[in-house]
Amino acid sequence: MLRNSPFFQLYCARLREFGRQPARIFWVYGFPTVLAVVLGYAFQSRPPAPIQVDLVEGPFSAPIEEAIRNHNDRLAVAKASPGDLKSVILPPVSLEVAPRDKADDRLNTGKTVLEIMPIDKTSWSYRYDPTRPEATAARQVIDDVLQEAAGRVNPRQPNDIQITEPGTRYIDRLIPGLIGVNAMGGGLWGIGFFLVNMRIGKLLKCFIATPMPRRDFLGAILASRLTFLLPDVSILLLLGALAFHMPIRGNLLVFFLIDVIGALAFAGIGLLVASRATTTETVSGLMNLVMLPMYLLSGVFFATENFGKSAQPFIQALPLTQLVSALRLVVLEGAGLLHHDILKAIAILAAWAIGTFYLALRIFRWN
Repeated sequence: MLRNSPFFQLYCARLREFGRQPARIFWVYGFPTVLAVVLGYAFQSRPPAPIQVDLVEGPFSAPIEEAIRNHNDRLAVAKASPGDLKSVILPPVSLEVAPRDKADDRLNTGKTVLEIMPIDKTSWSYRYDPTRPEATAARQVIDDVLQEAAGRVNPRQPNDIQITEPGTRYIDRLIPGLIGVNAMGGGLWGIGFFLVNMRIGKLLKCFIATPMPRRDFLGAILASRLTFLLPDVSILLLLGALAFHMPIRGNLLVFFLIDVIGALAFAGIGLLVASRATTTETVSGLMNLVMLPMYLLSGVFFATENFGKSAQPFIQALPLTQLVSALRLVVLEGAGLLHHDILKAIAILAAWAIGTFYLALRIFRWN
C-alpha cells in the first residue's frame, strides 16, 4: 500500500533525482567537509605568527634594532626548552629596516602592521592603524620589548595558563556552526529554490492537475530533505571527532532532534520565500536577503557579543542563532533535552517552523 502512495513515489523520485546529480552531492556533503577541514587546519593550535614591523632607518635606529634581534634570540632559546611558555605566548618579530618613505608606503598598503620612527636615543614614535587589532597588539608587544631593553623591571610576574584541550578551540565551535549552516542552506535552497524551478517549468501546474493530495507533494519534498540532512550531520560530527578530536559530551539523539527541528524551521522559511516567486533571480535575491544576516550575526564564525547589546534581541530571535547555540550546548557542554537554554531554543525554532509553514501554505501559488 505504501509503495503505491503518492507520498512514497514522490519521496523516492526526489532521492533518485538527487543521486543522479554529482554536483548536488558535492555541495551538500563535500563542500561543508572541505570547508571544515580547511578552517580546522587554519585555526589549529600553533605558535604565534611573527609580527611584521618596519623600523625607519636613521642615526638612532641601531639600539631599537638590537633590542628586537635580542628578543628573537631569547625566543629561539626558550623554544628549545621543553615547557617554556615564552616560546608559545610571545610572538617573534619580523623586522625590516627601511627609509621613511618606503616604511610609510608598506604601512599604508598593509604589508606591515607597525612602523617605528626613532626620535633620539631614548624616545621613538609608533605609527599604526588603531582599528586593526593586530596593529594594537603589535604596538603592545614591541613597546614591552623596547621598554625592557631600556631597563624597565616589571613589579609583578604573572603566570600564564593556556587552554588548549578539546572543547575550547575554534574548530570545536565551528563544526556545530557548519551543521547549522547546512540545515539553513538545505531548507532554503533545497526546498525553496527547487519549488520555484518547478513553478517556472510548469511542473507544479501539472502536479495539481492530478488527484494527488497537495500535502503528499510537500511532505515528500520535506521528508527527502530531512533524509539528506542526516548523513551530512554524521559526516561533520565524525570529521570533528576523528580528525580534530572534538569532544561529543552530550546525547546524539538530542543533537539530531534539535537539528531536525531547526531544519523544519528553515524548510518553512524556504517554503515561504518560494511561495510567490516566479523567477530564479527573485528567489535568489530573497534567499540571500534571508541568509546573509544569519551568516554574519548568528555566531557561526563570529561571536554574537561582537555586535553590541542593542542588536542582541534581533540576533537571539534568528533561528540560526538558536540552532547553533543549542547544538554547541549539547556537543561541547553535554546539555540535555530539559536544559533551560535547549528548551528555549526548541521553542523559538518550533515557532519559526509553525509560523512560516502556516503563512506559506496560505499564500503558496501553485500556478
